[in-house]
Amino acid sequence: DLQEKAVSLGGYLGGVVLINNWATWCPPCKIEMPELQAYYEAHADDGFVLIGIEAGEPLDEVAAFAQAYGLTFPIWLDPYSTALEAFQNWDLPSSYVIDTDGTVVYSWTGPVNQQTLEKYVTPLLNR
Repeated sequence: DLQEKAVSLGGYLGGVVLINNWATWCPPCKIEMPELQAYYEAHADDGFVLIGIEAGEPLDEVAAFAQAYGLTFPIWLDPYSTALEAFQNWDLPSSYVIDTDGTVVYSWTGPVNQQTLEKYVTPLLNR
């Protein structure tokens, strides 16, 4: 993560998690960041977790991006493209919703907006 601590999805089992693979240099990623942040702020107290996994840029660059965009959700670094490999999708941005059972129930390639998240993710939070 941005504090250089080892992290794992295992600690989030039982909650609804959105994984977002992105990059600092990616224009569509930049477009969706305010949407993701707004949804996160609206639903963090409902058991929703958003984890942004940045695809390969150095810590200082990613931290500066997160600060500039006012991101408060967890940001993880992926210097070896492990997350991209795990999901078998190298297109950015890409997002995956994992339900409380640990199953990927939705995925999107390309920027996602708050309206889409409200339609698909919010009902999972209300179970």
